[in-house]
Amino acid sequence: MAIINVTDQNFAAETADGLVLADFWAPWCGPCKMIAPVLEEVDGEMSDKVKIVKLDVDENQETAGKFGVMSIPTLLLFKNGNVVDQVVGFQPKEALVELINKHA
Repeated sequence: MAIINVTDQNFAAETADGLVLADFWAPWCGPCKMIAPVLEEVDGEMSDKVKIVKLDVDENQETAGKFGVMSIPTLLLFKNGNVVDQVVGFQPKEALVELINKHA
């Protein structure tokens, strides 16, 4: 499953079911660019366990504000619509895999 770009309008629907890792990012953010290929790898290996979505905080400030996102990248892990975990800043692949497996 490919990583899905979400907006304020469809964020709730895309994170409502199952395990979803939401990446709050912006095009100008260096660490966000660094974590993008890591997320692609995780998606390629774990798409059976988790769906990954990306939300551009510059274009979707309502959702970022709702979840109190102050620094990016912020990764929120949702399980059936509820936030079950959060990490801020660049994360190595191993840390993301561990995070997902903890809640899968």
